[in-house]
Formats: sequence, C-alpha cells, structure tokens
Amino acid sequence: MSRERFLRSVRLLAECYQAFERISARHVRELGLTPAQFDIVATLGNLPGLTFRELGAKTLITKGTLTGVVDRLEQRGVVARVPNADDGRSTVVKLTRSGQRLFERVFPEHIAFCRRHFASLGEGELAALESHLGRLRDALHEGERDGRAPRPQSVAA
Repeated sequence: MSRERFLRSVRLLAECYQAFERISARHVRELGLTPAQFDIVATLGNLPGLTFRELGAKTLITKGTLTGVVDRLEQRGVVARVPNADDGRSTVVKLTRSGQRLFERVFPEHIAFCRRHFASLGEGELAALESHLGRLRDALHEGERDGRAPRPQSVAA
C-alpha cells in the first residue's frame, strides 16, 4: 500500500465523518437539542436507564462533559437521576415520561433525515461499505489491544 493511498483514504474517511457530523448536528439543533443532549436521549430511549459509567461508554460524550449535559437535561425534565438498586454507590440516569415522548418524536425524525443522505447508495454499495469499515474498525481495535500494527491484508473491492 502506498503512503499516498493510505493518506487519501484517511483524509476521505475524516471528511465523510466531519460532513456527517455537521449535517447531523444542524438537524439536531433544529429539533431543539444539542448533539450531546440528543446522544443521551437516543441512548436512553427504550431502556430502563443506565449508570453514568454505562452512559459514558455508550455515547460519544467525554466524562467531563457528561455530568453537565445530564444536569441540563434534568433541569428540562427530560431525564431523572435515581438511586441504583444494584449498587447504592452509583446513580442511574433514565428518561422521564416527557423524555420518552421527546425520544419518540425526535429519534425517528432524525433517523429519517440522516437516511436521506445515504439514498444514492444501493444495497450492494452499503453492504460493501459496511464490510470494509468493519474490517478497518477491527484492525484498529486489534492495534489498540496489542499496541502493534495489524498484519497487512488486502481488501478486495
């Protein structure tokens, strides 16, 4: 693999991610939420609640930001903190009834909005994209675990 091919691939992946984040964030703001707030509402939707640790692991929100976002959602009546029945040292964050209604309104709307941006790709193209991205993710995770570069493998188109 040439150095230039690798750099072009990384650049294209980053540009796709950044463009998706921009259009997604704009739409989420139109729905009356910040991207971090939407992330929490979407993650908690249809769940009985999560501890802060679980919520942090399942969202894209850094630990330092999570508490402040939950505070603001709690002030709006979207989430509530309740004692963890399994571990008295931790708290569970859950959607309130109002928060569940918000989830039921904004989540399907946002998914439909995002889906439109993938409409030009056929089923085969999406399957190939998922396969290639999955292999890249796995190689990156392997590198995280053992600290080594993954073994070179060819990716057939």
